[in-house]
Amino acid sequence: MTQPARLRLLAEDADDLNVIAAALQDAVGKIGDISYEPTARRLTLALNRYRWEAKRGERVRAALQLGSVLKVQARKLRRGAKDAVIELLSVSFEPGEAPGGVVTFAFAGGGDLRAEVECLDVVLADVSAPWSTSRRPQHEA
Repeated sequence: MTQPARLRLLAEDADDLNVIAAALQDAVGKIGDISYEPTARRLTLALNRYRWEAKRGERVRAALQLGSVLKVQARKLRRGAKDAVIELLSVSFEPGEAPGGVVTFAFAGGGDLRAEVECLDVVLADVSAPWSTSRRPQHEA
């Protein structure tokens, strides 16, 4: 049995980021899986993303990394609760002084994470084999 291809995406503009956002919709993780390294200007999120591209229900461990990060702000995220589960609803980009802007991660429950970036430098990569799940994310019409 062959292993499914692991997703590896790069975003350098807003259109590219929209592709990554679609792949990450309904990803889940923990607050403790978010890491900001100010001296390296890097923000990393480790998430279990739902594999929308799979024929059956699967999740896979994925890492998202933003480079060229100038500042990170969190709102309504319990940063001290490292085991608190978060569900990613969307990722968006608001242009600022070109080529920079703000990347916003919106989470269920109203929390968000905003990263001011000098430019869009985003990488998404699957880092594990997928596993089956019977829980398909549901959305209201």
